[in-house]
Amino acid sequence: MKLFEFEAKKILKDYGVRVPRSGVATSPEEAESIAREIGCPVALKSQILVSGRGKAGGIRFAADAAGAKQVAAELLGSTIKGCPVTSLLVEEKLDIVEQFYASIAVDRQARAYVVLASTSGGVDIEELAQTSPDKIARHWVDPATGFSEREAIDIAGRLNISRDDGTKFASIIGILYQVTMDYDAELAEINPLAKTPAGVFMAADARIIVDDNALFRHPEFAVRSSVRVDDTPLEAEARKQNLAYVDLEGDIGIVGNGAGLVMATLDLVHVFGGKPANFLDVGGGGNVDITKRGLLLVMSKPEVKAVLVNILGGITRCDIVAQALIEALNESSVKKPIAVRMMGTSEAEGNQMLHQAGIDSYPNMEKAIEEILKL
Repeated sequence: MKLFEFEAKKILKDYGVRVPRSGVATSPEEAESIAREIGCPVALKSQILVSGRGKAGGIRFAADAAGAKQVAAELLGSTIKGCPVTSLLVEEKLDIVEQFYASIAVDRQARAYVVLASTSGGVDIEELAQTSPDKIARHWVDPATGFSEREAIDIAGRLNISRDDGTKFASIIGILYQVTMDYDAELAEINPLAKTPAGVFMAADARIIVDDNALFRHPEFAVRSSVRVDDTPLEAEARKQNLAYVDLEGDIGIVGNGAGLVMATLDLVHVFGGKPANFLDVGGGGNVDITKRGLLLVMSKPEVKAVLVNILGGITRCDIVAQALIEALNESSVKKPIAVRMMGTSEAEGNQMLHQAGIDSYPNMEKAIEEILKL
């Protein structure tokens, strides 16, 4: 779950990182009031959950409160990179003499957190990693021992900056790591970390991405946990129902139990010349209600012409799945062809139930896919 910039900065401020004076505005009048209170030139930053908003015109500047009101009127209600702008972070425009980069991220290949630091802040760090990897200091954190102050100082020392700046930078890296641990973050990033003429380090921009699987430990995000700005309407509905669903661009609905099985099914449908319309994993041991809701969701997608159900019954009972399919078809106002492949626990009972209900089932994935393409 991505946090808005103002949310990330509030967390960093609570942990002791300096941030610009600011306020969140949802109207031009609020932007004017905040700018007047700040009393100096301001930046108005669209609060959207995508990167690259600055280049897309989502960050503007104003010299005074009247200018802030005018800019806010232009930004609010606009669309930046496909995202509607409903709020702005109005903050003091910093006088910056140097820009740095600092982040803690998950390195999945290394199965560890990696600390990244650079004196080239304010740029695309991925591009910098490819063109000038020597400009980025990296440190992989041993999960068993954690991240120490000494290691933070060592990273800062590799950046060829003054001792005073290195001490300040090391402190901020240590705070970022603590934030990452406390918030179960997949990413905690300050870019740029700005140095002012007074030698103060401030988070000019910040990103925090919280691991969805840890949201039960963070009740403060409960309202946000079911909302994603980049969700399609069906993905948003699936999230509300706790269904693992992703929209795709094809016309064959896919229902399976287990992410690996569903992905294998998607691949095989492609091999046979079909185009999956979605990814839906009803999970292992799914009950009648979950499976039925998943099937109803898939059948409700207008682009879906037929539905392929692929079940491997381990802890999942095939007769339970069969019951869910029958109930879903009876309740749905939209009737679409269905092909089922089920094997495993209670396989014979499940297939018999499907046969009695007039639903075709097949002995293997290949045969089921061949038939769904004909349907």
